[in-house]
Amino acid sequence: MKSDNHSFLGDPPKAFILLGVSDRPWLELPLFVVLLLSYVLAMLGNVAIILASRVDPQLHSPMYIFLSHLSFLDLCYTTTTVPQMLVNMGSSQKTISYGGCTVQYAVFHWLGCTECIVLAAMALDRYVAICKPLHYAILMHRALCQQLVALAWLSGFGNSFVQVVLTVQLPFCGRQVLNNFFCEVPAVIKLSCADTAVNDTILAVLVAFFVLVPLAVILLSYGFIAREVLRIQSSKGRHKAFGTCSSHLMIVSLFYLPAIYMYLQPPSSYSQEQGKFISLFYSIITPTLNPFIYTLRNKDMKGALRRLLARIWRLCG
Repeated sequence: MKSDNHSFLGDPPKAFILLGVSDRPWLELPLFVVLLLSYVLAMLGNVAIILASRVDPQLHSPMYIFLSHLSFLDLCYTTTTVPQMLVNMGSSQKTISYGGCTVQYAVFHWLGCTECIVLAAMALDRYVAICKPLHYAILMHRALCQQLVALAWLSGFGNSFVQVVLTVQLPFCGRQVLNNFFCEVPAVIKLSCADTAVNDTILAVLVAFFVLVPLAVILLSYGFIAREVLRIQSSKGRHKAFGTCSSHLMIVSLFYLPAIYMYLQPPSSYSQEQGKFISLFYSIITPTLNPFIYTLRNKDMKGALRRLLARIWRLCG
């Protein structure tokens, strides 16, 4: 998959070749099946959570407002990357246009940074619910939830805008082969033939801010929650309190650990081979698991989904 290098220094390529697992053709069919099944499950699971959170009156609390936005983010996350991956795996032409690549990494980073802040808002909600239960309705009112969600979306867009403005200025000198499954800023920067020190630095600073600040809020919130829960005399009460937080902690771990590995290591030690499989994990596996983690460990959500299915059954009948 070698491209000719007759482009001028400043001319962007018309398209990029997404290498994926082209060097391991035996992996393409099983990976195609896994991606297709994961995508269908992610769509069904996240749509079900959004519908249940919207139509069930018992799920109109702040926690489920944030959860419905998290599910919407996961829907967009998978739809931004997976259809393109499926088309490329089923075709000998594994390309994406330059404009399509730009849109893909712009939306991907927008959604990723937005999710960081939404997860922090969910941790803050759990802190108020457990540590300040008498003031919960006053502190976590609907207007505040909407403001936090708006802040998340706008902040994510701001970060993505800066990354796009910097990345589209990079020359590629005819290089077209991206060793990845989809377009992502670190892989595109790595492909450039220019000095990318400024891009690397700004990417590291912005990602550190959008990853580490929300992560600090999450850890601080759960530190106070753990201290409060340990004061509860009843073992049943402690178990219930930890149970309400365990689902969120699992999702935080699934999202943050790959993101920290991908974006907070020095550019010199960035491995495209490892990076593309980690990108695959948090772009499809995490959004697929999220609805099941919340559904299986949440009695209110399970009850709401049963009522939703019963309502759909009656409408269809």
